[in-house]
Amino acid sequence: MVVSIIITNFMVSKVLIDQDKSIDVLYWKTFQILEVSPNTIQPHAGLLLGFIRERVETRGYFNLMTTFSQDQLSRSFTIKYLIIDTNTSYFSLINWKTLNESYLKMKFPTLAGEVMTAKENQK
Repeated sequence: MVVSIIITNFMVSKVLIDQDKSIDVLYWKTFQILEVSPNTIQPHAGLLLGFIRERVETRGYFNLMTTFSQDQLSRSFTIKYLIIDTNTSYFSLINWKTLNESYLKMKFPTLAGEVMTAKENQK
């Protein structure tokens, strides 16, 4: 599912909500637009395996205030993003667990024209 969110007062579109990843990713091209100092990036050593199995170098971690909203309802909290530099059609990737921890639910239309609500099952 692709949504838009607000990161440090900037509307960020094309954010992928991914059920398979365990980290929140901010792409370098997006980070540069946010007008925050790269001097405060927390170091991270290592490579990630990208969507097409290529190795992607990380630039480090950065904590950013992020807002999810729908109509009059919104919730803001700090997300620790791993910043990576790779070509992608998305501007950020949020994992499903982060979304669930925000106590938000995702609504989406079905082919039958109904609105369904998605949330993680509580165990």
